[in-house]
Amino acid sequence: MFAPADFLDLEHTAHPKLFENQTHVWDALKQIASYLQFRLKPVVLGELMGKPFISNHVFVGRGTVIEQSAVLKGPAWIGVNCRIRSGCYVRENVIVGNGVVMGNSCEFKNCILFDEAQVPHFNYVGDSIIGHKGHLGAGVILSNVKLDHSEITVLTKEGFVPTGLRKFGAIIGDHAEIGCNSVLSPGSIIGRRTVLYPGAQWRGVAPENSIVKYKQSFEIVARRDV
Repeated sequence: MFAPADFLDLEHTAHPKLFENQTHVWDALKQIASYLQFRLKPVVLGELMGKPFISNHVFVGRGTVIEQSAVLKGPAWIGVNCRIRSGCYVRENVIVGNGVVMGNSCEFKNCILFDEAQVPHFNYVGDSIIGHKGHLGAGVILSNVKLDHSEITVLTKEGFVPTGLRKFGAIIGDHAEIGCNSVLSPGSIIGRRTVLYPGAQWRGVAPENSIVKYKQSFEIVARRDV
């Protein structure tokens, strides 16, 4: 239950070792810091537009373009042919695959992005994993801390599954689509190829190949002042 291979194609990351011998897919989040500590070899091989800030704890692959005013604090590992847009903030312990879009006013912290993931506009990705070609619409937030700061559990039909984490956002499976302005509560799990409607407030497990619909009712009344 919740094995990495159930949500992620490990052929679409250069870092499959993070998931070796892990019982649950979120266990890889516990390994990021030590993995980068021992394997990261900082160098910038990509193209810089203007003067983005890049610390000496960052690897950037060839063909990646980093725009003016982006901040890469690190430690971070950025793959090849990525686009890191103006205003992007990459904090500590971030691992990014190839062909990834990291957009304006987006913040990343202790997370893994698989190849061709797209996080293009006004997003927060903390303590989370986004699978191959996963996509977050504008304004999507992956909330990673409970209000009482207690251990995060995953809500299932059978009950709560403990994670051993006090900071854990979401697992977004391969090809999943999260609609604009959705907020995922800590410990959310989204299966492969699943779609969340825009504006969804989600907690729990959305199975693969599903559509999660969020509908509002509206009342239209005539103005009396015109």
